[in-house]
Amino acid sequence: MGRPGLFERLSSLLLREPEDREQVLLLLHSAFERNLMDADALSIIEGALAASETRVTDVLIPRAQMDVLDVHAPLAEILPVVLKTAHSRFPVVDGDRDNVQGILLAKDLLRIQGEPEFNLRDWLRPAVFIPESKRLNVLLREFRVSRNHMAIVVDEYGGVAGLVTIEDVLEQIVGDIEDEYDFDEAHDNIRQDAAGRYRVKAQTEIEDFNAAFGTRFSDKDCDTIGGLILRHLGRVPQRNELVDISSLRFLVLRADSRRLYTLVVDHLPQDAARANTAARQETPGAGTSMS
Repeated sequence: MGRPGLFERLSSLLLREPEDREQVLLLLHSAFERNLMDADALSIIEGALAASETRVTDVLIPRAQMDVLDVHAPLAEILPVVLKTAHSRFPVVDGDRDNVQGILLAKDLLRIQGEPEFNLRDWLRPAVFIPESKRLNVLLREFRVSRNHMAIVVDEYGGVAGLVTIEDVLEQIVGDIEDEYDFDEAHDNIRQDAAGRYRVKAQTEIEDFNAAFGTRFSDKDCDTIGGLILRHLGRVPQRNELVDISSLRFLVLRADSRRLYTLVVDHLPQDAARANTAARQETPGAGTSMS
């Protein structure tokens, strides 16, 4: 007989009939610790469970931070905004942000430039309006059915509270969805996911990492936290490998044969941290230099 698949192994665990969400999570973490699922699968399942309890108001882009276009603006004013922000969709308003006229798809601008008489209103798609209280799992289902990728969030008085995209919803489930614009944003290098853990890009500078986690790693021999791990191991770690350094445990989420990409960072229990410290003291030159 072949080896049981992931779902068969999980089913055997779930035969214990968990009585609440906390017990379900305990079973999932137990499956992870017994190598029945990897860290990505655990994170996605946790995110999916959290989505059913998360409201749109918790993830929306606030009204003041929305990049909008005015329906009366000439093409010469619209193009620089689209190029600078690099969004694929824009709410189009008539004067006030509460007066949303529709949604412009950036790709339509390729056809608009060939129009002899430009009228932005002619190129708008209908806007979808949703309440702040809508749950993310319900919104994701609606996005899939309607094939919309953006919704305008309104408050109880009918005013615009902000907007939410399908990417915002998916990131709550699967974690950060990075593109070429996100990747260079330094403030996104360290982010807490739906499960409460910290995901850290390997390119994060050691100085920034120290400031976020209260550590004192030296940046004398390497500039990034990924470089610190490579120096500590003397090789590139594999995906899902655990690396303990000082009082922290690093789980490698993304890596290839040449470089690290994404890490999950947790604090070690005190006894394990003390053991790490003792091991470095007993082995001259071992471990990681501290400032």
